[in-house]
Amino acid sequence: MTLSERNTFFKAGITFCFIITLLVLAVSIFSFYLYREADHSLSIGMEENTRRPAYLFQIISGSFLKSNYYAVHASMILAVLFSFIGMLFIYSFFERTSAPEILYISIFTISFSFEIIRLILPLHLINNFSEFYLLGASRVLLFARYFGIFSLFTASICAVGLEVQKIRNIILIMIITVLLIVSGIPIDTQTWDTSFYLVSGYTFMFKVIEAILFIATMVTFFVAAKVRDSKEYNHVGIGVALALIGRNILIGTDNWAGTVVGIVLLSFGTWFICSKLHKINLWL
Repeated sequence: MTLSERNTFFKAGITFCFIITLLVLAVSIFSFYLYREADHSLSIGMEENTRRPAYLFQIISGSFLKSNYYAVHASMILAVLFSFIGMLFIYSFFERTSAPEILYISIFTISFSFEIIRLILPLHLINNFSEFYLLGASRVLLFARYFGIFSLFTASICAVGLEVQKIRNIILIMIITVLLIVSGIPIDTQTWDTSFYLVSGYTFMFKVIEAILFIATMVTFFVAAKVRDSKEYNHVGIGVALALIGRNILIGTDNWAGTVVGIVLLSFGTWFICSKLHKINLWL
């Protein structure tokens, strides 16, 4: 992929993220009144068939903080805004700088725009959508989340020395792999957690996969520091750790503590990754 083609992808990503940002703000108008504490029938409906998310930070913070749907909604808005602002940042930093890893970092960033899909649950309680739409939306969200993680892992492999010419084949392999994973996950459209996420099967197994990818991505950047004799890749690995921790907190929270901590870690980690990659490739 040439620099021009990559920049075209960045511009398309910025446009997509901008549209999603406008959409999430517009949909918010119809969603906010659902979260009131009053004895409203839809507010009661929000409490049916729910359980709290099982992420580590959520378990800790959830022991002393109640679920708050305004916080969940804010986390989705912040995820979408992060995606848009992050793409603007990436484009401004790398418009004239060639860095093979940044394409995959941008895919990871764009994937957060799909968190808007979680709003289908409160909208479902208004419009009583068919379960077909709930199931389809949930699979699209799962695809975006896992594709983002795999993209970040692929960025680390690029840092070690993966041939850039094989980018299209790599992306195709990632798409097929994630599609196979997502299509095989059973999803319960009758049960959801308080982060507006439909409950899916094999939860523990996929958390183990996420943990393995988390460690593998970070370690691979550390290996790249040795292979390419550049200590900056160690810093990229640290940034990856912060970004992934922030990601898991932000998308799996149902309280204000997770919303604030998640977006701060995700934003700082992504900025740290990009600034170090820019420094590495600036003089190449």
